[in-house]
Amino acid sequence: MSALPLNAASLVEAPEDLDELIEFFHLRRWSDGLPIVPPTRERVQRMLTGSRRQAHEVVARVAPGFGEATVERIAINAVMAGCRVDHLPVLIAATEAISDKSFNLQGIQATTNPVAVWLIINGPLALQLEVNSGMNCLGQGSVANATLGRALRLIMQNIGGALPGDMDRATQGQPGKFSFCCAENEAQSPWLPLQVDRGFAPTQSTVTVVGAAGTHNMNSHAKDADDLIRVVADTMAFPTSNDYWISGEPWIVIGPEHAQILHAAGLTKAEVKQRLWQASGLSAKRMAKVEFQRTHTARCEELGAIDLDSSLPISSHADGVGIVVAGGPGTHSVYVPSFGDTRAVTRLIES
Repeated sequence: MSALPLNAASLVEAPEDLDELIEFFHLRRWSDGLPIVPPTRERVQRMLTGSRRQAHEVVARVAPGFGEATVERIAINAVMAGCRVDHLPVLIAATEAISDKSFNLQGIQATTNPVAVWLIINGPLALQLEVNSGMNCLGQGSVANATLGRALRLIMQNIGGALPGDMDRATQGQPGKFSFCCAENEAQSPWLPLQVDRGFAPTQSTVTVVGAAGTHNMNSHAKDADDLIRVVADTMAFPTSNDYWISGEPWIVIGPEHAQILHAAGLTKAEVKQRLWQASGLSAKRMAKVEFQRTHTARCEELGAIDLDSSLPISSHADGVGIVVAGGPGTHSVYVPSFGDTRAVTRLIES
């Protein structure tokens, strides 16, 4: 009988009683505090049938502990989170994406900031997996949204080693650290979908990871595109934002009603980004003194001389403002400021 690979997951004797098993996992800090699905050998083997990749293939090394995320270990956490077998390829692609250098997972996992990883699913697979892109897409109620976001968090914790209060130093954290996942509402978007913006075909399915500092509801009944852009841009400009300190990558989840107002005014997505970028400049004098000095140090090469009368752009260029159309009926859009020192990464989802 051949020996198991060195990176094979270990078998652990655990209680058979479900309540005792959940407490067993909780005490060993293998859960997120919620009940888990027992990752039995049979369940993990069934999950592995969702991908053609070999169980012991290393997908990535996950910061900050740089544990080896094999397909098998990703599958274990997928089982624990309650994922279906056909969710596994999404998680493999998402694990690759968060490990891209430009995403800065090391910083995201160990910061005092409340940053969560937001998954955006695009393409035919989003419909096939029933990832919610409409009403309450950032909330509860969808198996795919809830379990995919939760599974990635468990991967970051259990493989990456970012345990709360240890390597994960978040001062308060945020609810999005339990699960943060949606699809783009491509059917109701007047523009090309996100994956096309990022170099993929409309027929391809992708996952995009974003280092999100939180969400801010923007409820505006404005019917004029200029008026709507003005109030959205004004919402973006707040002086405690990492995006202004270090030139970030903020995102706007535009509700379909707001998207149609902008489109009816003849605005392309690129033009909306440009208008928001120009209108969201932050007066440097609004910053606390220490943040002004921090910004001066971090962005002087990019912006040149900065003084209290300077207007600070939220990102280094207009395309740094991310836009995705999602949600259902209603005059709402959502502002998602970023961790700042991170860039979204998109990966193709392959079985």
